[in-house]
Amino acid sequence: MILEFSKAYQKDFDKLQLNKQARVQACLRTFLINPDTPSLRRHALKGEWLGYTSISAGGDLRLLYKEKNDNITFVFVRVSTHSDLFG
Repeated sequence: MILEFSKAYQKDFDKLQLNKQARVQACLRTFLINPDTPSLRRHALKGEWLGYTSISAGGDLRLLYKEKNDNITFVFVRVSTHSDLFG
């Protein structure tokens, strides 16, 4: 499994408080071990984000990614609160 991160994701991540950055990193470690771990609450998105998937880093913190056609590369495009992402 290969993880890639967009510039928008990096900007979002850099804006997070350190404790939230730690939660995101723990979430990504869990994702690498088993993307179907129930605590990630992984689900496909609809509407504006159709084709993307959301996972939870706990609380209101979400990571959005898109799977590449090779089915082993995951491009993380945003990380923020649910309300910031989906208004």
